[in-house]
Amino acid sequence: MTNYLDFEKPLAEIEGKAEELRAMARGNAEMNVEEEAKALDKKAADLLKELYNTLTPWRKCQVARHPDRPHCRDYINALFTEYTPLAGDRNFADDHAVMGGIGRFNDRPVVVIGHEKGHDTKTRIERNFGMARPEGYRKAVRLMELADRFGLPVITLVDTPGAYPGKGAEERGQSEAIARSTEKCLQIGVPLVSVIIGEGGSGGAVAFATADRLAMLEHSIYSVISPEGCASILWKDGAKMREAAEALRLTAQDLEKLGVVDHIIKEPLGGAQRDKTAAIAAVGEAVEKLLSKMDGQSGTDLIAARRKKYLDMGSRGLAA
Repeated sequence: MTNYLDFEKPLAEIEGKAEELRAMARGNAEMNVEEEAKALDKKAADLLKELYNTLTPWRKCQVARHPDRPHCRDYINALFTEYTPLAGDRNFADDHAVMGGIGRFNDRPVVVIGHEKGHDTKTRIERNFGMARPEGYRKAVRLMELADRFGLPVITLVDTPGAYPGKGAEERGQSEAIARSTEKCLQIGVPLVSVIIGEGGSGGAVAFATADRLAMLEHSIYSVISPEGCASILWKDGAKMREAAEALRLTAQDLEKLGVVDHIIKEPLGGAQRDKTAAIAAVGEAVEKLLSKMDGQSGTDLIAARRKKYLDMGSRGLAA
């Protein structure tokens, strides 16, 4: 069953009518509704193209948060072979909001780390809706150190509204854990490629995305704060999230212009949720290209180039 976003309601009506016609015909062999159903299909396809070619930043936020988008687990299952999950931070606990382990990507041994939101009520609660606690970031640090020790490239898949702000997380050093994970991204002497597959929220995303190469899916978002949070702080009104989304410049297209994002991965028409297989394949192709560009570079060169990249960041936007 398709989950439609608010702005897709006209599309839902057209596709629903086409499905109703076909359902009626299945119960009556004498009915021939295929021509009418095909006309509705074409109308729906045209409307879908129009909607997704004119997405506002706020609508992109809605698409990025769509519950049917492929999540970290889906990418790992499809793109990595011989995947062996590694759990725990060797200090406090295992954070289920963060997946990570060793596997093969196109027969290349790698370490993969990512946020997992869950796909139904039970798993979303178990995964804490992708909001990592300190032990999740400390697990990521442990895995990056492992990758550095054995010369394995690191691939991170970012999809989080932000780090978990709960009392226990703060007591266990949430901000310090995020800072250590960001620092470790800058220190490892192996290629690091990060992909924003949905939401890239606040420092919780930066802790995984301080990479040599950062890619974003076409309709994903990456921002220091959510539009709702920004609106609540600036205007004391969370309902002004549309204005906040415009001001934050959180879309992949805006961030590419600012030099924050290195590559935008095109999504299937209607978003990754409409064709998960194609979206996952596109991410795989992009990651392979980005990794290949760093083949043969020494650890010293990688660290120096990564450091320069982030020290220079923002200069393109300032010059504009």
